[in-house]
Amino acid sequence: MDVGHILLLVFAGVVAGGINSLAGGGSLITFPSLMVTGLPTVEANVTNSVSVFPGYVSSVLGSRADLTGQWPRIRAVLPACAAGAATGCAVLLVTPARAFELIAPFLVLGAAATLFFQERLRGLVGHPRALSHRRRTVTLQVVVFVGAVYGGYFGAALGVMYVAALALVLDEPLHQINAVKNVLTVTVGGVTLVTFSLFGPVNWFAVLVLGPRRSRAVTRGRFWLGVCRAAS
Repeated sequence: MDVGHILLLVFAGVVAGGINSLAGGGSLITFPSLMVTGLPTVEANVTNSVSVFPGYVSSVLGSRADLTGQWPRIRAVLPACAAGAATGCAVLLVTPARAFELIAPFLVLGAAATLFFQERLRGLVGHPRALSHRRRTVTLQVVVFVGAVYGGYFGAALGVMYVAALALVLDEPLHQINAVKNVLTVTVGGVTLVTFSLFGPVNWFAVLVLGPRRSRAVTRGRFWLGVCRAAS
C-alpha cells in the first residue's frame, strides 16, 4: 500500500464517518476505496467491517439521550441481532469468494432500493400504529435478525438498511429510530470484530488508517447535528 492509497483511505474514512453520523451508509465509500488499494473483495469487506466498529461506538455514545425508554425493546432483540451477525459472518467465511463478488453489487442496490421505496414498503406492511403488539414484536425480531445477517455478511450500508426497515415497524421519531439503529449496528459490529479478528483475512494496517478517522468524523458530525437540532 503506497502513500496515495493511504491518503485515499484517510479521506474515505473522514467522509464515511460524516455520512454515518447522519444516517449511515459510509461503508459505501470505504469499501470500494479499500478495493482500489488492491485488496481482494472479501478482504476489503472484512477489513471494512472491522474498521467501522469505532464509528459505531461513537454513534451510540452520541445518541444516548435518544435511547430513553428504548432499552426494554432493545434488550429483547439483542439475541436475534447477535445470532444474525454470527450467521452472516459464518456464511461469508465458508462460501467461495466468487459468490460474494457476484452478490455484493446486488446487496448495495438492495440497500438503496429499501431506502428509496420506504413509503411503498410501509404501505405493504401497514403503518406501525396499525400493527398488533404480537405482529410488531415478531416483525421486529425478523427485521433485526435479517438485518444482522446482512451486516455480518456485508457491512456496507447496514445503517441505511436498519433505519429504513425499523421505520416500517416502530412508530417513533426518526432520531429515536436512528438511536436504536446505532445500538443494533454496534452489536453487529462487535460480533464481526471478534469473528473476523479470529478467522477473517483482516488487513490491520488499513483498519488502523480508517478506524480512528471514521470515529472522529462521526463524533464531529454528531456535535454539529446536535447544534443544528438545538437551533431549529
